[in-house]
Amino acid sequence: MQNESWGSVEGIVDVGPIVVAHCENPCKTQMIEFLADVLCGSRRVILPVSCFLGAYHVMTRYLRITKQDAMTALEKTLQLNSPAFYEEITRSSAIQAIKLAGVYNIQSWDGYLLNLAQSFGTRIIFTLDLSLGRAEGFSPVLPLSKKEIKKYHEWVRLKRSK
Repeated sequence: MQNESWGSVEGIVDVGPIVVAHCENPCKTQMIEFLADVLCGSRRVILPVSCFLGAYHVMTRYLRITKQDAMTALEKTLQLNSPAFYEEITRSSAIQAIKLAGVYNIQSWDGYLLNLAQSFGTRIIFTLDLSLGRAEGFSPVLPLSKKEIKKYHEWVRLKRSK
């Protein structure tokens, strides 16, 4: 997908929504609905392919999902032919991401999402990480209700305590 051909964009998807949609948890169905709208193009949202690498890391390391289960779930989505997938990370966007990370005291990965949002003329990041709100000019948006997010975080807390 090229910036010129995509037109106006609603937002960029972060790692969190991908994780929630690809493992068994109380909010999986709702997040699948959100991602289905993104993947079929009914919502003009960018889905960076590199987020799937981060999702694999979160799923296997923090949520203790087996590598095979994480790989199978993520691969199934990545095999779809969707206009939402964004596959490019240039050197200049990596440099800008690192600069944004330093300015806003965020992870470089989040700096990349902000840089991508800037390049597509949007300020919205669909995320579970509301700390992105400290980045001036950007708005983190929860793709789930606050009640659902609370259920998800409780599920994560219980899963990590085992």
